[in-house]
Amino acid sequence: MTVVEAYVGGKKIYPSDNKSRLSPVLWSLIIESIAQNTNGSVYMAENGGDVEVYGSPTEKAILRWGIKIGMNFEAAKSESTVLHVLAFNSVKKRSAVALKLAKSQVHIHWKGAAETILASCTKYIDANDHLVAMDEDKLMFFNEAIEGMASGSLRCVAIAYRLYEFENVPTDEQLVRWALPEDDLILLAIVGIEDPCQPGVRDAVRQCQNAGVKVCMVTGDNLQTAKSIALECGILGSEADATEQNIIEGRVFRAFSDKQREDLAEMISVMGRSSPNDKLLLVQALKKRGHVVAVTGDGCNDAPALYEADIGLAMGIQGTEVAKESSDIIILDDNFSTIVKAIKWGRSVYSNIQKFTQFHLTVGLAALIINVVAEVSSGSAPLNAVQILWVSIIMDTQGALVLRTEPPSDNLMRKPPVDQRAPLITNIVWRNLLVQSFYQVTILLILNFHGRNLLNLEHADYNVTDNVTNTMIFNAFVLCQIFNEFNARKPEEYNIFKGITSNYLFVGTVGITLVLQIIAIEFLGKFTSTVRLNLKQWLICVIIGFISWPLDAIGKLIPVPKTPFIKFALKRCGDRFSRICNYL
Repeated sequence: MTVVEAYVGGKKIYPSDNKSRLSPVLWSLIIESIAQNTNGSVYMAENGGDVEVYGSPTEKAILRWGIKIGMNFEAAKSESTVLHVLAFNSVKKRSAVALKLAKSQVHIHWKGAAETILASCTKYIDANDHLVAMDEDKLMFFNEAIEGMASGSLRCVAIAYRLYEFENVPTDEQLVRWALPEDDLILLAIVGIEDPCQPGVRDAVRQCQNAGVKVCMVTGDNLQTAKSIALECGILGSEADATEQNIIEGRVFRAFSDKQREDLAEMISVMGRSSPNDKLLLVQALKKRGHVVAVTGDGCNDAPALYEADIGLAMGIQGTEVAKESSDIIILDDNFSTIVKAIKWGRSVYSNIQKFTQFHLTVGLAALIINVVAEVSSGSAPLNAVQILWVSIIMDTQGALVLRTEPPSDNLMRKPPVDQRAPLITNIVWRNLLVQSFYQVTILLILNFHGRNLLNLEHADYNVTDNVTNTMIFNAFVLCQIFNEFNARKPEEYNIFKGITSNYLFVGTVGITLVLQIIAIEFLGKFTSTVRLNLKQWLICVIIGFISWPLDAIGKLIPVPKTPFIKFALKRCGDRFSRICNYL
């Protein structure tokens, strides 16, 4: 942040750090105010290196401006004694300090929101060090200057002071509770501080909006500055979006009733001149409307809102320890684009869990039905315990590895947010797993009951036939899962190979799984209770597995209702149960 405009001595000075345009008395008062009425500090290197400035962004900008106009920070602080400090008040948007100078003079310096400080000023010092009354024309001039800077996305800060009689200064315990007088102030300067948007913020806001995430700006800046910044960042698309419902002042919002705030909260895009409590009220109103709310903040005053929000995001560089302790996530680089990355990775984790759940349920459901049906009908299960264990080891473990570590795709940021009450197993997951399970169960049961005829093994020994059939069922089942892993990568897309060339973990794991399966069939028959298969039988197993790819594309043509399958099924069962009860 940098001071780019300044109004001193009743007029605008250009450039803003042009010391020659400042009269001696006015310059000394401004330096005194900047050095003493701050919670920042300046470190001057002994070897003449760069000056280091510490403090909040606004404080650092004003201190740097003071250095440019000739301030010696340590010397300025040594010329007066601090009597009382009024720390920055986030509600009144101002801070103050009372100083004792030589000859028992007392100066009370105020600094804060330009329009607030200006409203308390009755005089100003002109370019000739004359004290001039603040008439209507001059007041209008300063207000227009503030509005002009605010419309240019500048943060406006005013600096003023007043004299005070040393005899009236409280002593001892009363000094701690001294309410510094804030009327009859003398205006010293109004500065416009530029806070440029970080590179990529506009694009990050657009990505959030495309992802169904509404970005709201809650700031202590005046409404005009907030509006200009919102337009620059893309929070407001155009001037047409800057309506009374979208933009509001904090004092107006807090004056509404709880019900009115709830009704209005969803429409707010920008809140200016807000206090930390206004941010908390907005969070509470949005949560009552059922929204998932994330809040960013860096100061101690942001802690209640960070704690109240579903997701608190504290700034890692500018953030205070209180803010970090009250948050859930710390943004280490203080960049809004990082929040977009966090959203994308969060959605990716959720999506990957869904992918693995679909894959895992398909394996388990198909194996269960095949074994149960075969056991009940013929008295023997085609998949024995060792084979099921083998499937669990090479399919579930490695399937979890590749599907749960799938990198996030840009497509995730084009989907609406998932409702926090929505089931993990969506209708799309149900459709995909039921299609694949039905196919695997059907084809493998056909192989189990009619494999002897289909494989032309009528003349072979029954034990040999049984061993070959069961081996092919086991092998085809595993190959179906290998091919289905590709389907599980893209539950909603037709191109299941998109991005696969960059996912070396997936390709490598599938390759290792296939090699292990070949070894199990051809060389570990005694362990897995299988026999070796010839080339034709291997080809049949591969074809059975391959069919799951076109079948997946056909299955995705089946429309699914928006109502969750479980909720729909329970409702239908409940309706039928009610009809039966009414009939009885």
